[in-house]
Amino acid sequence: MSAAQGGIAISTIDEATLLAYLRTRYRVLCDPPITLRIGERSAALAALLHARGADCAAFLTAWNPRGDLFMAPANADAQRALRAELAAGGHAVVAGIGEDPDGHWPGEDSVLVPGLGYAEAVAVAEAFGQNALVWAGADARPQLVLLR
Repeated sequence: MSAAQGGIAISTIDEATLLAYLRTRYRVLCDPPITLRIGERSAALAALLHARGADCAAFLTAWNPRGDLFMAPANADAQRALRAELAAGGHAVVAGIGEDPDGHWPGEDSVLVPGLGYAEAVAVAEAFGQNALVWAGADARPQLVLLR
């Protein structure tokens, strides 16, 4: 979790990892696919939100908690648990994948959850041990939310 000191949020996530998160291609696997970039408004995301009657969305994964590389079976089990938790909460998801543009880190199965509010998105990501999540409000401008 990040701490505040003198009004500035401090993260325990190392700089290389932060830069990797900022460079990641957050792909929503709808038709046609949407690639989200941190800080850049997405007209395609805005259209998807409008079509779903939502004013926000979260892009989440359960893969590789705390940035530690896990084996595929453990990641698949965690992702199934994430999807089950979201479904139990009445949330529809769109499949996604977080991709390293340089291919140094394997793609992570993810989901876009239209209508998932900020506080609930943070709670879900924290429950699955994530360092960060991507969240966009009504402006359809994805933001990186650091949790550590």
